[in-house]
Amino acid sequence: MTASERLIENLAAVRRRISDAARHSGRTADEITLVAVTKYVPAELAQQVVAAGCSTLGENRPQGLWAKAESLKNSPGQIHWHLIGHLQRNKVPRTLPLVSLLHSGDSLRLLQAVNRAAAELNRPMPVLLEVNISGDATKHGFRPAEMETALPNLTALQWLEIRGLMGMASREGDLLQARREFTALRELRDRLQRVAPPQLTLRELSMGMSGDFEVAIEEGATLVRIGSALFEGLLE
Repeated sequence: MTASERLIENLAAVRRRISDAARHSGRTADEITLVAVTKYVPAELAQQVVAAGCSTLGENRPQGLWAKAESLKNSPGQIHWHLIGHLQRNKVPRTLPLVSLLHSGDSLRLLQAVNRAAAELNRPMPVLLEVNISGDATKHGFRPAEMETALPNLTALQWLEIRGLMGMASREGDLLQARREFTALRELRDRLQRVAPPQLTLRELSMGMSGDFEVAIEEGATLVRIGSALFEGLLE
């Protein structure tokens, strides 16, 4: 089996799992966006993912996104780049023109910097608010308890399209713990929707990775960030 054939097989298997999890939660697979995480993947393999039918790619590090976007800029078909990892403020100007969605809006200071850069580009920027749902001190993100009081400051950032929330489950937890944390993020989103001004739609929930994306979908995820399950057997 060639690498391309293995990738097509892996992608089909992931899509079947997404479809099954969506059905279990009373939804359809069309309601969930698969973000192929290419953090450890060479540009050639990332291009094969796009050729196999997944055009939404996610990078954790701005430098990795810059490099792959440059390598694949002449690829056939449009690639939708998502930045899913921490973005330092000094890297905002170079990163923003490349991405269609920023998952990791993890602080007011970062969001203010993104707002300024979006204004300079004259381009509204879709973002998700990262919430530290696990309470892990090593992770970035807003604390759940501060989200409601943060809303007035966020509405002042007129160049941002704040579309929802993003969160990661505990590294050391099991699937039951992940489910509790994903449930908490969805319930937080639902509470915020009731008090948020109309311009903050908060429809999206980015949660779930290769080890827990089915649970995340069952708890309301609209975007899942999947790397190792897609590239199983293709990376040394």
